[in-house]
Amino acid sequence: MPKLSVTAALCAGALLLAAVGLQSWPSAAEDAVVIAPPAVDLADGPATAATAVFAGGCFWGVQGVFQHVEGVTNAVSGYAGGKAETADYQKVSRGWTGHAEAVRITYDPRKVSYGRLMQIYFSVAHDPTQLDRQGPDTGTQYRSAIFPQDAEQARVAAAYIAQLDQAQVFGRKIVTRIEPGQAFYPAEDYHQDFMVRNPGYPYIVINDAPKVENLKRLFPQVWRDQPVLVATAAQ
Repeated sequence: MPKLSVTAALCAGALLLAAVGLQSWPSAAEDAVVIAPPAVDLADGPATAATAVFAGGCFWGVQGVFQHVEGVTNAVSGYAGGKAETADYQKVSRGWTGHAEAVRITYDPRKVSYGRLMQIYFSVAHDPTQLDRQGPDTGTQYRSAIFPQDAEQARVAAAYIAQLDQAQVFGRKIVTRIEPGQAFYPAEDYHQDFMVRNPGYPYIVINDAPKVENLKRLFPQVWRDQPVLVATAAQ
């Protein structure tokens, strides 16, 4: 495990949470929102593996949520939206690289659809109405963004955002950006499986553990008790 001064700096709220302690800090976790599944989803096909890339604030929590989804075979924290040479923690955390903290999800579409992954993303993984921030973290690197892997993913994502906005389920307009044509770069090893390896870390307890509990409560049909880990999953 890396030193606190290194890991906490990326998720900006972590240093403050560690300093003031859990008892004196109000809940910073986003509330889960019950939403309908997408009316438009990717068509079924013979593929046994597919990829989705989502950004929704600090990647520790987003990764932690999708590691508990049945049908997900890997979830890797990383960076998307910028160039290869700036895809590292020290640069991304300064907010000028164009990168967002993102998670690359590898999944079996026979077990969980792209639409279901988006439903979880919008419902429990983050708050899609927060512009360039998430919980205690602020900056464009914490933006809400979908990085579609092809035109069909982009089409389905746009249709779902329009559907949710029309239903006004969040009370505010969704600010999630759709950013096609962007490469994904895995984050440093010490960020991988961070939530699983550090369940008592103050930032995790306050901001991310509630998201996993919400997943279990709202999506029992795809809940898996044992998270799939980067350390053991096929790369």
